[in-house]
Amino acid sequence: MFLRLGQCSHLRCSLRYRAFHSYRGVQEDSRWPGYQVIIGIETHAQIKSRHKLFSNALTSEPSDSTNDHVVVFDAAFPGTLPKLNPNCVDLAIRTALALKSNIQKSSSFDRKHYFYSDLPSGYQITQQYAPIATNGYLQIPSPNLSSEPIQVRIKQIQLEQDTAKSTFNPRTLTSQIDLNRAGTGLMEIVTLPDLRSPEEAGAYVRTLQALLRAVGSSDGNMEQGSLRCDVNVSVNRIGQPPGTRCEIKNLNSVRFMMAAITHETQRQLKLLAESPFTVPQETRGFNEDTFETFKLRSKEDAPDYRYMPDPNLGVLSISEARIAEVKAKLPELPWQMRDRLKSIYGLSDKDTEVLMKIETVKDVPFDGRIVGTGGSAVDYFDALCESQKRDPKIVFNWLGNELLGQLTSKKASFTENPINSDQLGQLIDMVQDGTLTGTSGKYLLRHLLSNPSGKTARDLAEELQLVAFTSGTANPTASPSSPASSELDSLVQDAITALPKEVAAYKSGHQGVLNKIVGWVIKQSRGRADAKTVRIELERVLKQ
Repeated sequence: MFLRLGQCSHLRCSLRYRAFHSYRGVQEDSRWPGYQVIIGIETHAQIKSRHKLFSNALTSEPSDSTNDHVVVFDAAFPGTLPKLNPNCVDLAIRTALALKSNIQKSSSFDRKHYFYSDLPSGYQITQQYAPIATNGYLQIPSPNLSSEPIQVRIKQIQLEQDTAKSTFNPRTLTSQIDLNRAGTGLMEIVTLPDLRSPEEAGAYVRTLQALLRAVGSSDGNMEQGSLRCDVNVSVNRIGQPPGTRCEIKNLNSVRFMMAAITHETQRQLKLLAESPFTVPQETRGFNEDTFETFKLRSKEDAPDYRYMPDPNLGVLSISEARIAEVKAKLPELPWQMRDRLKSIYGLSDKDTEVLMKIETVKDVPFDGRIVGTGGSAVDYFDALCESQKRDPKIVFNWLGNELLGQLTSKKASFTENPINSDQLGQLIDMVQDGTLTGTSGKYLLRHLLSNPSGKTARDLAEELQLVAFTSGTANPTASPSSPASSELDSLVQDAITALPKEVAAYKSGHQGVLNKIVGWVIKQSRGRADAKTVRIELERVLKQ
């Protein structure tokens, strides 16, 4: 029985490769002329659920103490039974809908047997033969910007348990097993071999990360282990059948994944140069220090894992009503968001990508307000531009350049932004209507970041004496007898007294020296004086 299943698996693989050739055609790369590389990716994304897949234990964070989130089922105590977490199922349905997959009304769970210290029960519960969703696709941007987007087909999405974590202490020659991660829910997202270069593989993973974060099914943090990739790589001479594929396990960054594919391609090319049949089917690892792949073991097939239906878990039945309910709550998807930002706000491709790559904002109340309007940086931008009340390009400049720049200088992420959308919006309005100079606006922004407050930006500007100076002559709407007007006039007279040589040079026809006098006034005003207003007032006084 197991042999027949394994043979079917090989047949499906062969059919997949044949379908690939008719689907996309040959993709030659100048780095390896005469050959093409065929790449498929299995992505393991940790489901963003508070509880594990088959137990009521809480999921863990990297900073949690060892073995702090474990119940008896996670430790494989005899007699304990699994209970499926429905929230994990709903998040998998979200992902499947976003990937345009066919959600299976009936799916089931299998046991994948292998013996290792990080697997207490000796098997992993997965969905090898009846997954929750099949036949989807993800459209990714082509690394060659002049080319059309690439459509990567998704073979299946399956639910499965994560394993425990083992760490080795070289000093004591002992290993420690941490069961915090054991049983955590994963989605395994398996592509067909539709990728043709390391750059395409990188674009696929980045696009998938953005999608998972957008729908809220996974945080996609590769550096923390919540998104890991296994990559299948094969090389063949153009016009010949696909070569032997080797799998590279547990790649935890896009950079390392691209480097691993590049090295593995070159390794296989070297073997093929010696003999056309010398690439053995292997499971390989990646050395992050040398940027080389290395052999872990000979490649296993389905019979080696002795798959069998899990007797403790029945059929998972999903109704149309449940799918419709999840679909109704599906948030805006990345490509929909990208099109909206460009069409409604007129943002450039570059500005749109910058805005979409800003880290998600925490949905946490601050002084009675929600930071942003619902969680994401795009929501925050939408709130600032609401009903087109502000120029989107000016808003982007303050959000994407000034605010993000200040957070970066403080080594803080956008999730730590304490300024709500009302405060930043009012700050932008005051700069635009001349209440604040650009310099004072930037100072107020830095003050709000360093001293979070529930006060309005206008109240803080007055409290900090940042309101811009005006002149009765330069600004006809201002009262000539106002304190700000009098103070600006006084500073202009002080500048004329303090810089007699520059004044004389200006009167002799050296117009450029006026910039120095303007700078002196702005410095003395601590940024409250507008350069244009100061220049007009100086010219008026000096011509008298």
